[in-house]
Amino acid sequence: MKIKNCKWIKPQTVEDGKDGNLVIIENMKDIPFNIKRVYSIHSLIDSTAVRGCHSHRYLEQVMFCLNGSFKLELNDGFNKEFYLMNISCNGIYIGSNVWRVMTEFKNNCLIMVLASNEYDESDYIRNYNKFLKSINYDE
Repeated sequence: MKIKNCKWIKPQTVEDGKDGNLVIIENMKDIPFNIKRVYSIHSLIDSTAVRGCHSHRYLEQVMFCLNGSFKLELNDGFNKEFYLMNISCNGIYIGSNVWRVMTEFKNNCLIMVLASNEYDESDYIRNYNKFLKSINYDE
């Protein structure tokens, strides 16, 4: 992964045959921060919807796709990469100062996000040019 301040999170999975699989996610072990908020994104009826389109000044998140799939674009101001998020049980750690865009929601997509802080609107940067200025991007 070329995006600064991001990495794959691969929690422990226990395969239990016909009884399914158990995915174990532990605070400060699998998740590199204390979890203060958990939220989900679901009922995405319009597959052409675009979500995200922001970065955070301080917030850290881990994002999992629990059902269906979506395309995740991550951008640190210098590198941009796209990831297909699906029910593979792997998540992506997204640190601060990373622009994210979510598109192409398919098959009753369900997203779970673990966050390092409670909701704080002042932590969001919702304008791409302001994001670039905030990370001192000079082209």
